[in-house]
Amino acid sequence: MSQQRQVLNKTNMGMTGGQPLEAGDGIEALRRSVQQLMDIEAIKQLKHAYFRCIDTANLDELTTLFHDDVLVHFVGGTYEWKVEGKQAYVDNIRGAFNSRAVGHHNGHHPEIEIISDTEARGIWYLADDMWMLDHKAHTRGTALYWDRYQKIDGKWLIRETRYERLYELNRLLPESPKFSSHYLGAHGAPAASQG
Repeated sequence: MSQQRQVLNKTNMGMTGGQPLEAGDGIEALRRSVQQLMDIEAIKQLKHAYFRCIDTANLDELTTLFHDDVLVHFVGGTYEWKVEGKQAYVDNIRGAFNSRAVGHHNGHHPEIEIISDTEARGIWYLADDMWMLDHKAHTRGTALYWDRYQKIDGKWLIRETRYERLYELNRLLPESPKFSSHYLGAHGAPAASQG
């Protein structure tokens, strides 16, 4: 995958500046600015909920965070994954975040720009660990996410989500780790190995 790398800058990630963050003159301008800040906060909460729902396999709530026609495109060190549609995405997550997996995904350093009353874009920095216990495998890495958001009926949804790895370390473990706490072990879907 490394030979096909694009430059990860704002232009290539579709960030073109958006509406300026300024109070302006008069009460209406102030109201628009406050709404813009409230929209940015709502988008931050949306993406934070996404990471929480992924790691806890809370698929019912995860489903509420996406547009029906979401586009997903993730590029890792050893994979490229594309899927269209909310249900197809959630079905894939169900298979990966099962009772024999442990995930740890942190998204931070958001750069969010409001394009209009109903459109926004954002960049997020990801740091993650993923253990696949049946395969005795561990992946650690970072990535840059870039998303498009759409506001429908007053609620922000993820319309497109993409990431590309900055680094990824994959290793096989001599044995599966013995976690003293394993949330997905109790709440994740049964793994294929558990039939």
